[in-house]
Amino acid sequence: MTLQIQRFAIAVTNGSVNLTEGVPYISQCGTYNPQSCLFSQICNICSVLALWIVVIRFEQVRDYGNHGKANTASIVLGFISSLGISVTGNFQQSVLMGIHLLGAFLAFFLGLAYFWVQLFLTYRAQPSQDRCWVGPARATCCILCTILVIVMSVLHNRGYPSGAAVCEWALVMLFFCLFGLFTAEFRHIDCHHLTVQKQVLRNDCSPASVEMNGYVANALS
Repeated sequence: MTLQIQRFAIAVTNGSVNLTEGVPYISQCGTYNPQSCLFSQICNICSVLALWIVVIRFEQVRDYGNHGKANTASIVLGFISSLGISVTGNFQQSVLMGIHLLGAFLAFFLGLAYFWVQLFLTYRAQPSQDRCWVGPARATCCILCTILVIVMSVLHNRGYPSGAAVCEWALVMLFFCLFGLFTAEFRHIDCHHLTVQKQVLRNDCSPASVEMNGYVANALS
């Protein structure tokens, strides 16, 4: 969030955007150098972090015994929306407008669908002790995001870019809040064990391997 504000400040300072013409879109603040480089970095970092959160949440729900289609749909939507964030940041609207809009669509619309699925999983998967406040908070944010997406689309098509940009900025802030709500579920995670090799390969201890290693050692000596 702080980097977004810094990028906005840089765009205003060097005259890339003019506030007298209205509130600019987020993409307009990252179209030209040097803020375009910062915009790409922010989107790439957010894409990786979002993907990491999506995977952890998928594994957590699966470990609680929920192997349903909703959990599978969540990781698919999460992967695609995370990819959309990276596409949006690396293909600025001044270069490839079509691909930029495609990335924005994947990030916003499929990202919103992902959070609606997570709202469903909030009441489907454990832990249940956080549902009393996580559920209503997540539902409120999802409803507000849905309203903002609809209003943003209508204002953009009706020729009110400033109002649509306000909705876009508010939508991104709510997305940050939705990702922040995962801390309630993630605080129940104790640790994660990473096993590189479960067992030693049997071929490494076979007589043929020992004989070959001895032959190579004698040849080098």
